[in-house]
Amino acid sequence: MALLTRELIASYAFIERNFFLTKRYWGWEIAWLVYATASALAIAFIGVDQGDPVLVLSLMIGAVFWNFLSIVFGFIAETVAWERWEGTLEYTFMAPVRRWAQLLGSTLYAVLYGLVHTFVMLLVLAIFFGLDFTRADPLTPIVFLAVGSLSFIGIGMMAAILPLMYVERGAQMTFVFQSVLLLVSGVYYSVEVLPEWMQVLARLSPATYVLEAMRQGLIYGTPVSELLHLLWPLLIMAVVFIPLGIWTFGKAEAYAKRTGKLKRVG
Repeated sequence: MALLTRELIASYAFIERNFFLTKRYWGWEIAWLVYATASALAIAFIGVDQGDPVLVLSLMIGAVFWNFLSIVFGFIAETVAWERWEGTLEYTFMAPVRRWAQLLGSTLYAVLYGLVHTFVMLLVLAIFFGLDFTRADPLTPIVFLAVGSLSFIGIGMMAAILPLMYVERGAQMTFVFQSVLLLVSGVYYSVEVLPEWMQVLARLSPATYVLEAMRQGLIYGTPVSELLHLLWPLLIMAVVFIPLGIWTFGKAEAYAKRTGKLKRVG
């Protein structure tokens, strides 16, 4: 019990550390928030130009909730890159802290940070477009955002090994991976318009199921009970990806320590 308490305190320490890092670079944080909000507005105006209120909502949902999922993925995937940029990678990985405690802290902070982003973006979009979610089923977005976040957390953990294994190009590789997810996940369009081979990739992306369920729940008021065909793939991904992510991260950490990659800064 004492060991668990100590590790949970360590997780909170990583939450606090990430908060202070965000605070240090507050100018960039505001810049990224403004950029994400402006992008969502620009995309939503496509629906306004077409005179289609449903399209406006569909585009906004895609932009806002993809931003949330990408934040969760990005924060976790860039855990190692942040440590390397700050010059603390070797100290952190040699500290007497279990790796799951570090990943838990980074994960919780990523979700909280993403929720703040999402709230601000929805507020601005509501001011511009007067969002009408009177038909929405509030339980559907809550359930799918929670389960979808777990799936993305697992993917983010696996992607986080890239900056650890490939010192010079790892961060770029995670960005490319995130870009591929954006392309195949139906963020701004139905995945049915994609070539068949890309539709196969779409079914492997948690964002595909999350965004489809978000649109069904917020626009049409579809309850969770009618979206089980979208929920069960997310549950399987969460159950598989998180343990797999922790395991692969541990293997990558052992390799990095053995080969001296923790000391290298690029």
